[in-house]
Amino acid sequence: MTKVRKAVVLAAGAGSRMRRAQAEGGLSAEQTKAAGSGAKAMMPLGGRPFLDFVLNGLADAGIEKICMVVAPDHVAMRDHYSAQAPERLHIEYAVQSEPRGTAHALQTAESFASAEEFLLLNGDNHYPVQALHDLRQAQGPALAAFGAQSLLQPDLPLEQRNERLMAYSDLEFDEAGRLTSITEKPTTPPRWVSMNCWRLGPSIFEACEAIEPSERGELELPSAVLYSMENLGQDYLAIPAQGPVLDLSSRADVQRVQAALAAIHVRL
Repeated sequence: MTKVRKAVVLAAGAGSRMRRAQAEGGLSAEQTKAAGSGAKAMMPLGGRPFLDFVLNGLADAGIEKICMVVAPDHVAMRDHYSAQAPERLHIEYAVQSEPRGTAHALQTAESFASAEEFLLLNGDNHYPVQALHDLRQAQGPALAAFGAQSLLQPDLPLEQRNERLMAYSDLEFDEAGRLTSITEKPTTPPRWVSMNCWRLGPSIFEACEAIEPSERGELELPSAVLYSMENLGQDYLAIPAQGPVLDLSSRADVQRVQAALAAIHVRL
């Protein structure tokens, strides 16, 4: 068993949902400014950017080196981690020149990953440390398969629960735990879903290179994973995990996510 040391964090998203004007819901002036720029990962929460909490979770799980995949205008992020250099993590950057999808974003970090296995996750999601820890200790490529119901707020009406679940990627795996399919935007509420939290190996870069753009014109990671399964003989272990996974996608998420993270002591 090889515990991974590295993680790639996808933090280049344009934040189109975050930019949309809506009732601010108690956002501070600083938070409103960050929302207007689409800077989800750098959204200030209790005096710290959201990304600090994401990186703290990775460090708690045992990760040592981080590659942040960023947009060309990532100056604020670089300045923040230059001024307050983390003690537990070494941070590098890979610039995604244009938003061409998650598989394309991963390709920009190929030289960082080298021939090692590594974790891959979103910069606008905060994952449970246990899920990250379990992926680090997996035997080979794997993903966190989150129990769908654990991702929902308990007070949501049933119709809203189902609507949210069908926005996730539905996962199916066999009795041995090997991933067999990923279905984006399923037509029925899934039992297990992907929140883009993976342990990947070198073969994923060959798959990213081979796939064609999706209907949205993007090179997407699920397509690369399926290609590697079907054409490269790569298996992925689905590791059951429980949420919550905090998703900072829109302005309406800010206060809820801030409250959920308030008790966490960040030590980078």
